[in-house]
Amino acid sequence: MEQARRLVRSSQRISAFTGSGISVDSGIPDFRSEGGLWKRYDPLEYATYEGFLQDPTKFWTMGREIAEVILKAKPNEAHLALARLEESGRLVGVITLNIDNLHQKAGSRSVVELHGSYLRAFCLDCGMEYIGDAVHRRVAQGDIPPRCEKCRGVLKSEAVLFGEPLPEKAMERAIAICRNTDLMLVVGTSLQVYPAAFLPQVAKNSGAKIVLIDLEGANKDNVADVVIRGRAAQVLPLITQF
Repeated sequence: MEQARRLVRSSQRISAFTGSGISVDSGIPDFRSEGGLWKRYDPLEYATYEGFLQDPTKFWTMGREIAEVILKAKPNEAHLALARLEESGRLVGVITLNIDNLHQKAGSRSVVELHGSYLRAFCLDCGMEYIGDAVHRRVAQGDIPPRCEKCRGVLKSEAVLFGEPLPEKAMERAIAICRNTDLMLVVGTSLQVYPAAFLPQVAKNSGAKIVLIDLEGANKDNVADVVIRGRAAQVLPLITQF
């Protein structure tokens, strides 16, 4: 851990790449873990883009449960540590695979959401956007699938589904951050979800050091220079203190 702390102290353009592990201590379980969402809902049935177009009711039935967890979650010490690092002028951006909006709630401003946000939705017909929790409150009351107030088209969460391409502009911003960082903190992800999982390698190829913080600590393709096996909410505050 001391090596990671020294890297943080000596770096001026730090970035963070975060996955579901950073939000576990906020009460949001990893979808793939025991008792996680995918143990109860087959993602190939409930969470594919093609499936949504055929029957949006299935996604929004599952989405009702997702919303209950996300709406009551609060940032933990890991989110807050990254926000403080940005406030100090040392963090150039957070790239996240999460859809929970917790980085923004913690105070981070430069956040790239590669998988979108669950707190934004849009109409598939007219494109009208809905921001905040109003749509999910309707779903909680049984309005499934929710429909557009303007044209009655079906609403879709901005969260990226299986088989749906990642937002092009978000990926461009993420790559730009990777090419402009001298240290990337990879937090709470096993680097198994592509194409996003190649981003730490982009940073490394641009000369950055990589610190991996994860309970499993799987150093995929040996991309990490330092591996810390532990909970993000415990580790990040320790290595980012000056």
